[in-house]
Amino acid sequence: MYIQQLYTNCLAEAAYYIESEGEAAIIDPLRETEPYMDLAAERNARIKYVFETHFHADFVSGHIDLSRKTNAPIIYCPEANTDYPVYQAKDGEEFKLGKLRFKVLHTPGHTPESSCFLLFDEQGKPHAIFTGDTLFVGDVGRPDLLDGVMSSEALASMMFDSLSKKIKTLPDSVIVYPAHGPGSACGKNIGKETYSTIGEQKKFNYALQEMTRAEFVAKITDGILPPPPYFFEDARINKTGYDPIEDVIRENSRSLSPGEFKDQVKAGAIILDTRPADDFEKGFVPGSINIGLNGQFAVWVGTLIDIRKRIVLITPPGKESETVLRLARVGYENVYGYLNGGVNSFLGKLETVKSVFANQIKSEIVKGAKVLDVRKPGEWKAGHLKEAAFLPLDGFPACLKDLNREDLYLVHCGGGYRSMTAISIMKAYGFENLVNIYEGYGAMERLGLDIVSEEVAV
Repeated sequence: MYIQQLYTNCLAEAAYYIESEGEAAIIDPLRETEPYMDLAAERNARIKYVFETHFHADFVSGHIDLSRKTNAPIIYCPEANTDYPVYQAKDGEEFKLGKLRFKVLHTPGHTPESSCFLLFDEQGKPHAIFTGDTLFVGDVGRPDLLDGVMSSEALASMMFDSLSKKIKTLPDSVIVYPAHGPGSACGKNIGKETYSTIGEQKKFNYALQEMTRAEFVAKITDGILPPPPYFFEDARINKTGYDPIEDVIRENSRSLSPGEFKDQVKAGAIILDTRPADDFEKGFVPGSINIGLNGQFAVWVGTLIDIRKRIVLITPPGKESETVLRLARVGYENVYGYLNGGVNSFLGKLETVKSVFANQIKSEIVKGAKVLDVRKPGEWKAGHLKEAAFLPLDGFPACLKDLNREDLYLVHCGGGYRSMTAISIMKAYGFENLVNIYEGYGAMERLGLDIVSEEVAV
């Protein structure tokens, strides 16, 4: 038996490769197929199944392309209706993989079709369970992604039964392999580990503690932040199908001359600059949105940029195709191209961003500057600068309407990635007096600045 978790930090997503006796199964693959096919070829194995735990909302799965290239069937579970051929498994149905076997556990709650795959080892003992978005480390999947088709309370009630009857009854030793880790918007507060055991989760996961159905529903539905807007489009794509990823990369990777780039911007294209914040601040095209490839790129693109809008790119040198691929992972395929030569070839004057260190904040506040904290509610609640105002990045740009454009704002996040994104958006909306705080809240905490904590409505 061989199991490998293929974890992608950008999406906080885990796909899985499982192999026995030269037969392999892939669970919840990302859009690109090479990692799975290369691994199988390296190990002299044949991909026999492509398992999908549910219709993913936070990324476009690679199941269709992978099935096309390997002839492996796509295995979905009850209530998974698609516009392309799949094998729809029954609850309790089993699939052999070499000397191993998978058992389908239909576990509705996150979505109606959500399911887990229980893996039995060579001796027939339960070894691991691939839980998709049903169970995370320290959390469970959010029950609010059906956009009015089914209420979050109804789905949460279904999840109560799924956890009680299918998950909590498993042996404590069974390894839990979820589809997501910390930072994913598919849960409220996913733990930092990317795998666990049933026993550990019974002890420490709030959703697996003893409680009534009503108490469970109340806990699961409380404090859920609005999902990123692209979630519903990605779920639709995963149900209806998509073009081969090779075609998407080819069509979205046009090299644009400075003149062509400028024409697209005039026609309304969004400029997405994917360089690191430290490079962006030294010179950027006016109106650019900075979301660096070096962070949770796909998640923030999906949160802040309308998936229907045309995009033109400015990327780090040599990162053009990578940027297009990572956008395609989350369904962003309306990319017209990238500026050939990068920011230095832009026909026009570049803008810059001023940054200060945390030990300079106090003197700036004395001069009248206001501090904006753009982190997440949980981060703010745990601790924030006493003088700061809370303006979470995932509320941009709508939350900017009450700010005075004449004021000077010191903007920070946890370490500097999100604050530059926030500043780029604010500049695009007419704010000029903006200063970035290097290393953000982490530096403030290390310096022992005036930190407070408080309850925040979420």
